[in-house]
Amino acid sequence: MKVGRTSSFRDAHLAAIVDHSSDAIVSKDLDGNVLSWNVAAERLFGIPASEMIGQSIRRIIPADRQDEEDRILARVRSGELVPKFETMRLRADGAEIPVAITVSPIRDELGHIIGASKIANDLREQASLRTELLRSQRQFKALANNIPQLAWMATSDARVFWYNQRWYDFTGTTPENTQGWGWHEILHPDHAQRVIDSIGDTWSKGEPWEGTYPLRGADGEYRWFLSRAQPVHDEKGDLLFWCGTNTDITEERETNERIRLLMNEVNHRARNILATIQAIVHRTVGEADPALTEALVRRITALAANQDLLTKSNWSGATVDAICRSQMLHVVDPSDGRVEFDGPEGLMLKPTAAEALGLAIHELATNAMKYGALSSETGKVSLRWDIVETEGKQRLDIEWRESGGPPVSRPDHKGFGTAIITRNPEMALRGKVTLDYAPEGVVWRVTTTDKVFSDGASAGSQTEGQRAAATG
Repeated sequence: MKVGRTSSFRDAHLAAIVDHSSDAIVSKDLDGNVLSWNVAAERLFGIPASEMIGQSIRRIIPADRQDEEDRILARVRSGELVPKFETMRLRADGAEIPVAITVSPIRDELGHIIGASKIANDLREQASLRTELLRSQRQFKALANNIPQLAWMATSDARVFWYNQRWYDFTGTTPENTQGWGWHEILHPDHAQRVIDSIGDTWSKGEPWEGTYPLRGADGEYRWFLSRAQPVHDEKGDLLFWCGTNTDITEERETNERIRLLMNEVNHRARNILATIQAIVHRTVGEADPALTEALVRRITALAANQDLLTKSNWSGATVDAICRSQMLHVVDPSDGRVEFDGPEGLMLKPTAAEALGLAIHELATNAMKYGALSSETGKVSLRWDIVETEGKQRLDIEWRESGGPPVSRPDHKGFGTAIITRNPEMALRGKVTLDYAPEGVVWRVTTTDKVFSDGASAGSQTEGQRAAATG
């Protein structure tokens, strides 16, 4: 009795496990006729047990896989376990679904093989994920291999573990000889240590990196590349790897160099013209009107100083600090402490704005030397500039303030000098100019719009090509 109760309990327990399993569990005889069909099998194949029990298992096997069942039954009859394998089976509506199947023999009390049990795992979700993964991989590969840049990925210590096809096409290398630090071998020897040190310093901080250097191509020739790398982090913020690109800038560098040489030649000729004009002024006006001669010559000098600054930047603009310092240098020695400069560096103005500001500063400085603060030993000039936010836009605010000089009075008439200080900056700087002849010292102020910044960048940053041309 005790054995019987135990056996009954065990059978009931096993039946419960089979019925509540999430996997399809099916038993069949050695001819392939279904003996049992659990609830999970009903869900997976869409066929109720009442329709399958007593029917051939071949009903759910696609026509082109019927020989698969022949091999399974043959192995079961020989007592073999059929390890898990992936295949396709049919649902009630005829749709094929991916499954993973394990088949094992069933034996009676005497050990004779009387049938087989099959466990089928639904792989539709895994198949969908696998398909999506393969599609993503194909898309990534297509994108990576069709961008014009050489692309790569590296570990945190700069060991490269992946390159796109363009890398191999350009360098003529193979995955075997450029994995890890193999990329060092195609760096130009004159730049290799600089680049390696730069990468080591920046990457150790986990910061984005940028550099320019020559790489050797498959033809043995070196070409210049602008390289950028971005760190990739996990959800915890830990560094996983680096993604980088190398952009060929050889032609851009050569073009910039040609432009630089051309601009130097233009500047040289323009300075010769200005020198000729100065000579004409001296000979034509000369001693007849020394004041007019001096005014014309110093304004031509101011124009020449502005031209030098613009030529150095390929006429992309000039920074406010460079404009102010260069124009003051022609009038007074800034190192004597009488002129205070206060403002951020690198605020790049467009050429027209730069020229107008330079002429205005030069005119103010000349007047200060003649009549204002710089005409006395105790006088000083404070020249300040800064970026201010107004209605969500960045504007440039510049102030010239004199102090410690002789008392100031408003001039009796407005001449060309006043136009250079007021009207010209208002038009070129697209802003508002105020000129206050306060008794304690002249105060000149201009507030511009954001339209005066070179390339629309208030920070005055160089363009990619300018950076690349100046690097290395």
